[in-house]
Amino acid sequence: MKLGFIGTGKIASSIIKGINNSKIIYKSITVSPRNKKIANQLKKKINKIIIAKNNQDVINSSDWVFLSVTPSVGQKIIKDLNFKSSQVIVSLISTINLSNLKKMIKVKADIVRAIQLPPISLKKGPVPIYPPNKKVKTFFNKIGSTIEIQNEKLSVNFWAISGMMASYYEMLRVMSKWLVNNNIKKKDAQKYITSLFLALSEDAVVNSKKDLKFLVKESQTSRGLNEQGVRELSKAGFYKSLEKTLSSIHKRLNK
Repeated sequence: MKLGFIGTGKIASSIIKGINNSKIIYKSITVSPRNKKIANQLKKKINKIIIAKNNQDVINSSDWVFLSVTPSVGQKIIKDLNFKSSQVIVSLISTINLSNLKKMIKVKADIVRAIQLPPISLKKGPVPIYPPNKKVKTFFNKIGSTIEIQNEKLSVNFWAISGMMASYYEMLRVMSKWLVNNNIKKKDAQKYITSLFLALSEDAVVNSKKDLKFLVKESQTSRGLNEQGVRELSKAGFYKSLEKTLSSIHKRLNK
């Protein structure tokens, strides 16, 4: 299997690292020269990496092609590339739907949209795909956990949630900074916050009883610290703001 990546940013490099650390058997990974720094870093670490001369060279050298560019770049470059009907094409582009991808690609290949986030480099995290595809599902199950989506409109909901990654990290940063401001060493603060929320996430997976509201209720005691936290954040409009932001991202994706 020869793999190719058009776009060599954070998401592409994360997937490539995940592939290299998995049991996926591949002959080569050809990457576009768009981000020379990341491309060269990958080549130094992985001997099966080939840096292409251009985007068309990536396609000519690959059985599977991953489109990992921004929507604006994708709109400009994809329509001018010559794909093969024998290829599997995986788009990681958030706002170009399947219908438009087919028009731009112009051949009857296997075209699948997938949502990837950086933890895939650690072989962790869900990978929603649309439409369902057995080959793509098997592939991503080796570096994550595939979720097949039956309806493209529903896939937009998952894209919206993926837009909260940086917000989540910012929340961790704020709490870590608060600890530092209260005389905790930065190293200890970050270790505590990241370890705590990793443990809470794992607990939620195991003990949510199919509904996260049970964990919300069970985590609070009358006049306790967690009750105060939920009450004050609710009063400040934190959770309503979260819903409003998700709705705003969702609206943008549906344009």
